[in-house]
Amino acid sequence: MTDVVATNQTILVVGGGISGMTAALEAAECGKDVVLVEKNAALGGRVSQLYRYFPKLCHPTCGLEINLRRLKAQRRVHLLTSAEVIGVTGTSGDYTATVRIRPRYVNDKCTACGECAKVVQAQFPDEFNYGLSQRKGAYLPFNMAYPQRYVLDPAIIGTEDAERAKAACRYDAIDLDMQEETMAVKAGAIVWATGWSPYDAAKIQPYGYDRYPNVITSVEFERMMDPFGPTGGKLLRPSDGKEAKDVAFIQCAGSRDRNHLAHCSRICCMASLKQSTYVGEQFADQGRATIYYIDIRAIDRFEDFYTKVKESSTVDFVKSKVASITEDKATGDPILHGVDTEGYHRYSNRHDLVVLAIGMEPSVPKDVLPVDVLVNRNGFIEMDETNGGIFAAGCASDALDVNRSVQNATASALRAIQIINRTAAAVPDSAGVEAKHALAAEG
Repeated sequence: MTDVVATNQTILVVGGGISGMTAALEAAECGKDVVLVEKNAALGGRVSQLYRYFPKLCHPTCGLEINLRRLKAQRRVHLLTSAEVIGVTGTSGDYTATVRIRPRYVNDKCTACGECAKVVQAQFPDEFNYGLSQRKGAYLPFNMAYPQRYVLDPAIIGTEDAERAKAACRYDAIDLDMQEETMAVKAGAIVWATGWSPYDAAKIQPYGYDRYPNVITSVEFERMMDPFGPTGGKLLRPSDGKEAKDVAFIQCAGSRDRNHLAHCSRICCMASLKQSTYVGEQFADQGRATIYYIDIRAIDRFEDFYTKVKESSTVDFVKSKVASITEDKATGDPILHGVDTEGYHRYSNRHDLVVLAIGMEPSVPKDVLPVDVLVNRNGFIEMDETNGGIFAAGCASDALDVNRSVQNATASALRAIQIINRTAAAVPDSAGVEAKHALAAEG
């Protein structure tokens, strides 16, 4: 077991999404040493998979670029990727985390030239695109990936593909002998920023996500709009590649439902409002978006955006909890069934594509959390003094949008800094007491 250079004056940040990056940077820029642990091969988290933010509709690359520039210039942050915290012992001011690091089979000599990917033949579902496309067995996680280094899929190790990748590398960056490592990381405080996972839409049986190819999720739809995504930025139906000009958005798909997620995820309404503009952006007046909703939750500064979308001639709103979805087998069109609760009219509405606005749940389920913290019934970590020096940030603490996640992460970093400062302040005091005892003994 190898120790990272860290002490009880170090802050451990677990999770390298927008919340974890924010917490790490805020702490480091306040003069604290930070170990940032990310389970994926690159930083960025869910934000890196977005096409645009709401409500300004700007691309998230700008926010990530700023944070990456800060991170590259910050010597106080020690980054561990492809790494997971599998256990934590100790108390506030004196923790030891056990970190498991998976081999990426590519060392820091990599220039991201891509020659290894050209010769590798094996392909796998692309996790970054939620499985909507394939990636090579040697791959860069995404365009803005940091570290900007390729990864070899463990499935090709021991095959001819791995040898081809090694032979193609001119920089001796392929290391097929890399092994899993385990490290012990000391820390005085921990910021837990492991983010969120999209709810499994296949569990919502009446909507047929696992049966009908033209029923997709909101996160998949987001990747489709990205020019670097699975369809090159075009809204195409998975079943036949036809342009999806008539798109239905179903709100609260699995949320606010005692059979699925009891909580409101807060982002779903705004996400669908945002995505409805994508349809108009792609097809102008020929495109049509229909939002099926229980109620629209767009508070504070989001109200203006909701009003703007509602005034659009290409967006319709149907107040209804969709009961079920069937498919026209001849055309592949999804057909939505339900009752419009404003006029109590039954409908069977046909669309090109259906997008399920699925909710968020914590990435790490409460029953496998390697830290001893208070968790609420929805699986999010509560703010509680019994948690000691462990603080949740971003969507590990609640269902939050990007803006609120960043604010929450900053607050958590400040709380962690307070623990470190108190620990540091206690050291001279105890040392002084020992010195007095030593002088007394000598006297």
